[in-house]
Amino acid sequence: MSDKIRELPRSDSPGDRGHKDEAKRWFWRLRDQIIAEFEAIECEFDPKNATSFEITPWHRPEGGGGEIGKMTGRVFEKVGVNVSEVWGKFKPEFAASIKGAEEDPRFWACGISLVAHMANPKVPAVHMNTRMICTTTSWFGGGTDLTPMVPNDDDTVFFHKHLKACCDRHAVADYDAYKAWCDRYFFLPHRNEPRGVGGIFYDNLNSGNWEADFEFTKDVGCTFKQLYPALVRQHMHDRFDDHDRAHQLERRGRYVEFNLIHDRGTLFGLKTDGNVDAILMSMPPLAAWR
Repeated sequence: MSDKIRELPRSDSPGDRGHKDEAKRWFWRLRDQIIAEFEAIECEFDPKNATSFEITPWHRPEGGGGEIGKMTGRVFEKVGVNVSEVWGKFKPEFAASIKGAEEDPRFWACGISLVAHMANPKVPAVHMNTRMICTTTSWFGGGTDLTPMVPNDDDTVFFHKHLKACCDRHAVADYDAYKAWCDRYFFLPHRNEPRGVGGIFYDNLNSGNWEADFEFTKDVGCTFKQLYPALVRQHMHDRFDDHDRAHQLERRGRYVEFNLIHDRGTLFGLKTDGNVDAILMSMPPLAAWR
C-alpha cells in the first residue's frame, strides 16, 4: 500500500471503523499477493523478458482513492488488479437503487477488482472481485468467473470444484445459489448467451455475523489465488493458431459488450465519480466483431 493511499483522511461515512480498516488491510494484502504470483508466472515463462506491474495511485476529490495495478507481458496480454476505498454521498437518482441509502445517501466502499486477458487463447480470461460496502447497513459481495476463449471442460470442472469447496467451508455461503446467481448475472440478454462458464457471484451478504461473512470473503480471494495461477501454468505453453486467436478476439468483444452494457460494477464506479481508467481496466487490449 503506497504512503499516499495509507495517509488518506478518515471518512465520516457509516459503518464500523474497525471492520472497515480490517477489510481494507485484507484487500490491499490480497492485491500484493496476487501481483507477486502473476509476476512470478511471467518470470517462469520468460526470465529474460519478465515484466512487472505498474502501480498508479489515484485520489477521488469527493473522498478516498485507490491504486491501479496494470501489467502487460508474454503471458498476461493485459491484467489489471485494482484496489480502492471511496466514500461520500450517492447522488439522489442513484441512492434509491442502493440498499440502505434511500434516506441517508452517505456510503463507504472498499474492495479489490481483477481482470486478466491472456496472450495465449488456450488460457481462459478471468474476473474476480470482492468488496465491502457500508450505507445505513453493510454487506460483502463479489465472486469470480471464468471466460474460456477455447472451451475446455476439464478447466471448467476444476474451477467449479474449488469454488464449491470454498463455499462448503463456510456456513454463510451457498455454492448452488451463488453459481446460479453468477450464471444469471454474467449473461448477455441481447445475444441470449452466457459470457463464459460461470463461477460464483454473491452480494448483500450480511448474515448477522460480520466475522463469518468476512472469513468467507477472504477465502474467495485465497481460493482464486490458488486455482487461477494453476490454470495459467497448465496452458501458457499450449500451441495455438490464427483461428484460435481470431476466436479469442471475437469472444473478447462479448466481454466488452457485457461490461459496458450490463455490469453493475461499471455503473457503480461511474455513478460515484470513480477513476475512469480504473473502472474500464476490464477492457481487453484488442477485440474484434464480425
